[in-house]
Amino acid sequence: MRKDVLTGIVIICLLFGISLYLPIVGFFFRLLIPIPVLYYRVKLGRQSGLIVAAGATLFMATATGGLSLELLFDGELLLLGFLIGELFERNLNIEKTIAYAAGGVLLSGFAGLAFYGNMVNAGIAGIVSAHIKESLDMTMAVYEEMGLPEESLYRLSKSLDAISYILVRIIPSLAAASTLILSWATVLLARPVFKAKSLYYPEFGPINRWKAPEILVWGVIGCGTMLFLPGKGLKLAGLNGLLFFLTVYFFQGMAILSYFFEKKRFPLVARGLIYSFIALQQLVLLVVVLLGFFDVWFNFRRLEVQKKGPIS
Repeated sequence: MRKDVLTGIVIICLLFGISLYLPIVGFFFRLLIPIPVLYYRVKLGRQSGLIVAAGATLFMATATGGLSLELLFDGELLLLGFLIGELFERNLNIEKTIAYAAGGVLLSGFAGLAFYGNMVNAGIAGIVSAHIKESLDMTMAVYEEMGLPEESLYRLSKSLDAISYILVRIIPSLAAASTLILSWATVLLARPVFKAKSLYYPEFGPINRWKAPEILVWGVIGCGTMLFLPGKGLKLAGLNGLLFFLTVYFFQGMAILSYFFEKKRFPLVARGLIYSFIALQQLVLLVVVLLGFFDVWFNFRRLEVQKKGPIS
C-alpha cells in the first residue's frame, strides 16, 4: 500500500515537472494529472487516494513557491481525478459522471479564486484580467521569437486590448467548456488503463452512440440569435451560452467519428493522428462540432434504424 501511494505521488510529480521544463508541450502532460489520481483513488480507496493527492499538492506548492494561480490550477486537476473516482463508485451514467465532476471542479475553482483574491487584495475579475494580459504578452513574445513579420506583429499588438476584453467576458463559458472536455478525456483515457490493470470501470455502454438531448438545439438557436440583438450584455451572454452548447455538440461529433472508426476498423495509430489533428486545428475542430450539431437532423449513424434491425 505504501509503495503504491509513493508511486502515485511520483508519477503525478513527474507529469508536473515535465510541464515546468517544457512550457508548451509540457502543458499537455499536465492535463494528464487527473488520470493517475483517478487510478490510485479507485485502486487504493478514498483515504489512500487522498494521501496521494495531498502528497502531490505539497510537492507542487514547494515547486511553485506557495499559494498561486498555478497551484490552484494544479489543485483542480487533482480534484478532478479524485471526484471522478468517487463518481465511478456510484455507477452513474456517462452524462452525470462528467457533469458532476466538472461542476464540482468549477465550484471549487470559483471558491479558490475568491480565497486567493482575498489573500492578494484583488477581485476575481482583476485576477483573471491580469492573468489573461500576462498570457497574451507571452504569446506575443513567442511570435516574435518565431520571426513573425513586423506588420503582422503590429496588427496583433493593436488588437490585444480587444482580445483581452472579449476573453475576460467569456471566461465562464471557456472554463465550463475546458473542464467538461478535460473530464470527458479523463474518463475515456482511463478506460484502457483500468482494463489492463483489471480495475473496476463503470459500464457506460457504447459511448460512440451517445447523442445530446434534442432540446439543446433550441439553446444553440437562442444563443445564436442573441448575438444579433442590440446591447453588449446580450451579445456576451449569447456568446457564452453558444460556446457551452457547442461543446456538448463537440462530444456528439467525436462520438460520430469514433463510431465510424470502429465500423471501418481504423488502426489505432491512424485514430490517434486524426484526434491529435483535431486538437491542434481549430477549423477541423469546428467541423467536428458542426458534425455533431447537424446529426440531430441527418442521423449520420442511423441509430434508430439499427434499433429495428441491422443495416443491410
